[in-house]
Amino acid sequence: MPARRVLDSDEHADLLRLVRDIATSELLPQVAEAEATETFPREAFRMLGKTGILGLPYPEDVGGGGVSYEVYLQVLEELGAVWASVGVGVSVHALSCFGLHTRGTEEQQQLWLPEMLAGDLLGAYCLSEAHAGSDPAAMRTTARRDGDSYVLDGAKAWTTHGGHADFYKVMARTSGEPGDARGISCFLVPADADGLSADPPERKMGLTASHTTTMRFDGVRVDGDRLLGAEGDGLKIALAGLDSGRLGIAAVAVGLAQGALDHALAYARERTTFGKRILDHQGLGFVLADMEAAIQTARATTLHAARLRDAGLPFGREASIAKLVATDNAMKVTTDAVQVLGGAGYTKDFPVERFMREAKVMQIFEGTNQVQRLVVSRSLDLKAGGDGEITVAAPS
Repeated sequence: MPARRVLDSDEHADLLRLVRDIATSELLPQVAEAEATETFPREAFRMLGKTGILGLPYPEDVGGGGVSYEVYLQVLEELGAVWASVGVGVSVHALSCFGLHTRGTEEQQQLWLPEMLAGDLLGAYCLSEAHAGSDPAAMRTTARRDGDSYVLDGAKAWTTHGGHADFYKVMARTSGEPGDARGISCFLVPADADGLSADPPERKMGLTASHTTTMRFDGVRVDGDRLLGAEGDGLKIALAGLDSGRLGIAAVAVGLAQGALDHALAYARERTTFGKRILDHQGLGFVLADMEAAIQTARATTLHAARLRDAGLPFGREASIAKLVATDNAMKVTTDAVQVLGGAGYTKDFPVERFMREAKVMQIFEGTNQVQRLVVSRSLDLKAGGDGEITVAAPS
């Protein structure tokens, strides 16, 4: 792939070159078979953990890489350009560590965070429920206090890494009734807890190597020290992490779109019709130009939000805009990539049909793009002095 970014640090540029090399030499040879056979790439995540990629956006003093979010998102883009299932998985893992890093005690962080960031423990994120996709306050999963422990009962839908993760960041109701956002708490549940089980993976149209399951909690007992923050802080922890998670998905979507353009451009330079390359036909050349413009727009929007985050400024609205723009553009770019290849693009002989299928879900998870529009519109009302309240969300 051609160089696409200019960084102000040689060290960060070297990092991106390393990630690109890992993606092309280690991940690319596995992609087609793993996606076709729906094989979860656990060893790929272990390898990325050993290279330090899973912990990049976290501080070095807790075992992370200490890089800015702007650089981390460019790493996700490199992964997404080669294997979207892995790019999404890295983003979800980072989201699963977020609550421990921001709300965990020093003792909790020292106990669990180093292994998480090293990739020894792969994480999953449990917020959504079948009846409450974009309305997490309506959750019914409960966590009942019993002595020094909590007992969890319920089910969590659409869990990325479900059945393969080593720990689950779980939002559960410790008080109140469904609809009460103040009664939700956050727990780190180990995968080997008695009573925790995974349904068979969902049969999805894309990202088939990334397993998505319903996780069931049947009297799952966890020690009280696995509560993150105080009782009732769960939804705040969840929503705070989702802003960063949306940027992760935006970056993967940019990478996916870039991968689709790379394949379409290579085909357009080699395929000839009517005595010249199809790239030289103006109608098709304009399609490729629009694809490039869409990718650059999405990339700039995503990195702008990352820079706000790195500066410690509010970035929630910009994260929603980035997720909205990047995933909508990825859907358009991957669809156009299929069109550029014509009949060949509709076959499984070329990866662009898979890219198109993978792009669709990115408009849905981490908050549907309709939810993103709602978040943005309500934030505009608040900025103008309105009293709208933003409580919508949706998980991986």
